[in-house]
Amino acid sequence: MNPISSDAPHALVIDDDFFIRMEVIKVLEDAGFCVVDAEHGDAAFELLKARHPQVVLLFTDVEMPDQLDGFAFAHKVALSWPHISIVVASGRRSPGPGSMPEKARFIAKPVNAETVYGHLQEILPNQQKARTTQQKSFRPLTVKQLTADHP
Repeated sequence: MNPISSDAPHALVIDDDFFIRMEVIKVLEDAGFCVVDAEHGDAAFELLKARHPQVVLLFTDVEMPDQLDGFAFAHKVALSWPHISIVVASGRRSPGPGSMPEKARFIAKPVNAETVYGHLQEILPNQQKARTTQQKSFRPLTVKQLTADHP
């Protein structure tokens, strides 16, 4: 993990898949974010209610074990906290017309760090963009790599 300064921008990552969530957290930490995470939308909404002034980015999966999917959750966040930039990701569903907030971005899974960085440059306020330019190289991990025994 990278040392995070106290003035680092905050991001919230929501994904019920632990390994994908950790992968996205790593990408965002490498981009200079202080990251909080949640497994589902209900927990994420509680985190946002407590930390919304600090959070500048929401990264959410579409498929969630709640009544709201990631598209509906993104709309809810955009209405409640319009200052938060939003990235929605899915490996199964693509957004249809009106399914995402106007300024939100969609990323197809598997997540690729360069794609994430590109979207961050498009949607973040200017003062946050500079933080994402010092990227580290990143390759998505495979299940084989995650489950391999190392001496």
